Amino acid sequence: MAAQTVATDSPKTVDLGPATALSCRECGHRVPLGPVFACEECFGPLEIAYDFSAYDAEELRKRIEAGPANIWRYAPLLPVPADVTTKPNINPGWTKLVQADNLAGELGVTGGLYVKDDSGNPTHSFKDRVVAQAVEAARAFGYTTLSCSSTGNLAGAVGAAAARAGFRSCVFIPHDLEQGKVVMAAIYGGELVGIEGNYDDVNRFCSELIGDPAGEGWGFVNVNLRPYYAEGSKTLAYEICEQLGWRLPDQLVVPIASGSQLTKIDKGLQELIKLGLVEDRPYKIFGAQAEGCSPVSTAYKAGHDVVRPQKPDTIAKSLAIGNPADGPYVLDIARRTGGAVEDVDDEQIVDAIKLLARTEGIFAETAGGVTVGVTRKLIESGLIDPSKSVVVLNTGDGLKTLDAVAGTGLTATIRPTLDAFREAGLAQ
Repeated sequence: MAAQTVATDSPKTVDLGPATALSCRECGHRVPLGPVFACEECFGPLEIAYDFSAYDAEELRKRIEAGPANIWRYAPLLPVPADVTTKPNINPGWTKLVQADNLAGELGVTGGLYVKDDSGNPTHSFKDRVVAQAVEAARAFGYTTLSCSSTGNLAGAVGAAAARAGFRSCVFIPHDLEQGKVVMAAIYGGELVGIEGNYDDVNRFCSELIGDPAGEGWGFVNVNLRPYYAEGSKTLAYEICEQLGWRLPDQLVVPIASGSQLTKIDKGLQELIKLGLVEDRPYKIFGAQAEGCSPVSTAYKAGHDVVRPQKPDTIAKSLAIGNPADGPYVLDIARRTGGAVEDVDDEQIVDAIKLLARTEGIFAETAGGVTVGVTRKLIESGLIDPSKSVVVLNTGDGLKTLDAVAGTGLTATIRPTLDAFREAGLAQ
């Protein structure tokens, strides 16, 4: 397939592989590829449109399987140049899909339970996927500074990716994030700025900065580069299906912050079906939120199509987006696929973190506690069928959110003698 090249304000042309245009998710209006994110006709969100017509399913499958062990094995399905692997990038992806038989036993799942563990990415969260994609768009459009609004994980991913790719970085976070995430974002040497307020305040500020001369030359990965950035989440769907032997899972449980990850996973699954890479059969997608920031779950349970913003108050700060941009689309997908959106409280989150660690040796951050906790709740309520396969996403490493499990510690303190060991009741 010939590369699609699109003229921009820059004198050079950009190669974005099979990407052909930006298409409005609401009205379908199309515009040329460029660093824009809102439709000029209806102000709806723009996303990447592709031309996959020249692909043969069997040849494409072989090409993917022969590719590198990272997200660029799926370059033919992403808005990136064919030579993407030759450029400096953090190259995330191809993380483990863990067959979680011990956890399945605890939850009563007999159809196969899997944890897609994205804590194995370079900065230990799924955000490396979307940022790696955004870096390629930033190169194409001639940006010199990478930036973002972040609840923590994205800040670290942008800092690392910018350092690797040779960009300046300046990222913005709520002032009261977990210290582990602050350190991880700052260590890469870019500017890290705390904003007084929550994530929605940070995001509003970044939107204003884009329109100001001070923001000229800045690529905000989750604002003006958002259509490209968001496509990185599709690679989770691609990997899960490939790792299952080119098979769709029956049920997926996905955490919700902005909702973009869930919507792009669904897009990725639909693309695999249309390309003939997997058999077309029903699947259900379930969204998971923390009770202290559950605008999508609240709307779902009330039968509403509109998501009303909430003020976040939860230990799951990586999911603490009170006004999720993709919330209405999450509702559509949950209802279309026969899934649901559920939430769990902070105590249930901590219990689920410990459950996953105890059963599978995976230490999840609070967002992972949300997905495992919601999975347990949905099984108990009968909404998840335990006789069918379930894939649960863990999107980050528990070392980033140690405060959530701060009470976990020593079983006992003893003298260095066998008698003391026996007295403590530790002998089996």
